[in-house]
Amino acid sequence: MGKNFMGGLDSLLGEQPQGQPKGKKTGRPKTSTRIIEKSSQEGTKENETRATFIVNEELLEKFKAIAYWERSLIKDMINTALGNYIATYEKKSGPVKPIPKKG
Repeated sequence: MGKNFMGGLDSLLGEQPQGQPKGKKTGRPKTSTRIIEKSSQEGTKENETRATFIVNEELLEKFKAIAYWERSLIKDMINTALGNYIATYEKKSGPVKPIPKKG
C-alpha cells in the first residue's frame, strides 16, 4: 500500500490557529499612514523617494568601495553627504530657498 500525500504541507505543519485565515501573514502590522504622491515613493520608507542621477563612474566606484569598507548602505552615505553639503551651503549662503512652483 502506498503513502497518502493528501495532507500536503498542512499535514506537516499542523493545524492553522483558530481565527487565522490561511495565507494571512502574521507579525507587526504596518502603521504607516503615508500617502504615495509619486511612483518614485512606492516601496520606500517614510520620507524617502527613489531618484536617478548620472554620475562620474570613477567617483561612484570609489563611493561604493567606501560604503563596502565602512559597512554602510549607499543610501545612508548619500543622505549624509547631501546633508553635509547643504549644511555647508546654508552656513555660507543662508537657508535654501525652495524652487518656485509653476502655475
